Amino acid sequence: MRLHDEPAPDPQPGEVLLRVTAVGLCGSDLHWYQNGSIGSTAMDAPLVLGHEFAAVVASGPRAGVRVVVEPADSCGACESCVAGHGELCDDIRFSGQTPTDGALRTWMAWPERLLVELPDRLTDVEASLLEPLGVSLHALDLAGLRPGMRAAVVGAGPIGLLLIRAIRAVGIHDIAATDLLPHRVDAARASGAPSTWLAGKDEPPPLAFDAVFECAGTDEALAAAFRLARPGGRVVLVGIPGSDRTSFQASEGRRKGLTLVFCRRMRPGDLSRAVDLVAAGTVNLRGLVTDVFQLAEGVAAFEALASRRGLKVVVRPGPM
Repeated sequence: MRLHDEPAPDPQPGEVLLRVTAVGLCGSDLHWYQNGSIGSTAMDAPLVLGHEFAAVVASGPRAGVRVVVEPADSCGACESCVAGHGELCDDIRFSGQTPTDGALRTWMAWPERLLVELPDRLTDVEASLLEPLGVSLHALDLAGLRPGMRAAVVGAGPIGLLLIRAIRAVGIHDIAATDLLPHRVDAARASGAPSTWLAGKDEPPPLAFDAVFECAGTDEALAAAFRLARPGGRVVLVGIPGSDRTSFQASEGRRKGLTLVFCRRMRPGDLSRAVDLVAAGTVNLRGLVTDVFQLAEGVAAFEALASRRGLKVVVRPGPM
């Protein structure tokens, strides 16, 4: 990892210049940092990471407006896009996904149609949590949860914690959560999961759940999700496995007749939903950001992310 100067970006038609104010680091960023790849997509040239970010518009008629940015620039014309599944676009351009440079820089050009204005009540650091909240909302939609159902979250990192808060926002209060790290179990309880336990040490609750969200990206987490799901239940895979391979015991899934669903990013419109929920006070983002670094401290920021000592790590490209 290195920090260096580059020429200011030149916005293309339909784009505006952005001054990036805060960038949240994601588990997928950690895959790039540690492995140089995510699944079958490998980095073959230098890449600027970062896709969870807030900014200030610096050009055009909206100059000076604070925004959160949709990092997925889908083509709008392929079969998936026409069907409303822009997250599955055949020709998508994604911030911080090779070969498209991301937001860990001071200035960035991005399509104006992908900017959502921020309410004054949200700080820039809080706004960097809106993209992962959007992913959580997409995962929640895939689960098909309704009030009165039970939900469990396996893996209480930032996405898992945001999922707990999103689940409560739709009127579900029977929520369980687990993690390998005690401080994340505590954070899950503080986020609104009344039933929590330390994986590998405590006993899980003797309940069966309508939907289980696997947010850790490991076979052990998926096995736990299978055990927690009720017969006929749904397991939503949100975590990204480090080896690009997921395996599970087929007999349990088959015996229970489970539905296994993969969650990819968020759908178009989910970022605006996230902003509206936070602006209305329905979902709060307090207590999730535990580490804030300047851009020049990039290596320290990624080491903090890799250590999992806290919760969310945010980088500020501009003044603190």
